[in-house]
Amino acid sequence: MAYIKTIEPEQAEGKLKEIYDNLVETRGKIAEVHKIQSLNPEALVAHMELYMTIMFGKSPLRRYQREMLGVVTSAANLCAYCINHHEQALLAYWKDEEKTRQLVNNRSKLDLSETDHLLCNLAEHLTLNKNPDYTGEIESLQNAGLKDRAILDAVQVIAYFNFVNRMVLGLGVEFSEEEMKGYKY
Repeated sequence: MAYIKTIEPEQAEGKLKEIYDNLVETRGKIAEVHKIQSLNPEALVAHMELYMTIMFGKSPLRRYQREMLGVVTSAANLCAYCINHHEQALLAYWKDEEKTRQLVNNRSKLDLSETDHLLCNLAEHLTLNKNPDYTGEIESLQNAGLKDRAILDAVQVIAYFNFVNRMVLGLGVEFSEEEMKGYKY
């Protein structure tokens, strides 16, 4: 149960009802991460616009890479809610449950490209923030052939998930197995 009051879809009115209706139409259902923001519909809309731009907008990063970064970031933050949501999204691309589970539990043994390994390492290191200098990691990505725009997009995905992970964890958002089903990926 969330630590703060949330407005359920059947109680929503005005702008919030419009937002909820749109989420059902476009995503298939309303997630708990949406409901936790129900007391501030304007922030919910801004959040969703940022999410759609970062995760679905035009980018040199492939969609699976963005979901992969979200899972690795969420795993580093121990955010089960976001891990589960974005593992499901990643499955739509990888179609391999074991590989997706390994991304969280034993990434070093995964058969990923050099670029994907480097992106995952950046996500983990930037999230844990043990070193304020990421020059070496950025140079490694550049040497692997990633252009600066792709690196920018990767860091934006990582930063976005750190934001959402902290909102979810800080406000006590919980998930159920049922919530993980029925989204349009």
